[in-house]
Amino acid sequence: MKTSIANLLALLAAFTLAACSTATVTTNYDHSAPFGKYKTYTLAPSPSGQKLSPGSEEVLRHAIRSQLAARGVTEAKTGKGDLAIVRHVFTQDKVSERQYSDWGYGSGVGFGSSTGGYWPSGYGSYGMWAGSPSTYTDVSKYTEGTLVLDVVDTHTNKLVFRGTATAVVGRQGKNARNIEKAVAKMVAALPAR
Repeated sequence: MKTSIANLLALLAAFTLAACSTATVTTNYDHSAPFGKYKTYTLAPSPSGQKLSPGSEEVLRHAIRSQLAARGVTEAKTGKGDLAIVRHVFTQDKVSERQYSDWGYGSGVGFGSSTGGYWPSGYGSYGMWAGSPSTYTDVSKYTEGTLVLDVVDTHTNKLVFRGTATAVVGRQGKNARNIEKAVAKMVAALPAR
């Protein structure tokens, strides 16, 4: 019985994690670039602009190192690598606005009421006054973060790959998971030739 409960809890945890919002990732690359020849990379210094927190910066660097190593591309110990990985980070305050019309509880028609409908509650239902609004707006503010990883061929000084990830900025742990998942998706999209 304990094993069944433990398995059920593990399954619920997996579904819960899968349902969490993650980063939206897009990638594109130069189809003529010789990706099979790239064996080393350098993490280029970040250009001016917004910075990651020290914890997020470490998560990003670790994710890049581990994901590229799994693809057989290692960090250059000295000098320039075949590739330079340049990261850009941007945040933007956003507003989400949603409109609801009578929230699916009816407009009063068929309810025998001229009050504009009945709304359910924990104590039964209640009616609205005549002429009450049937459309409601929910407004919420949030911060959206964008991570761009540019992969530059250091021999030609040309961009050969770009990955872009966008997600809602949250707590440190959620941000770290989003960074790890985004980098994994980006690196998985690198062509293997």
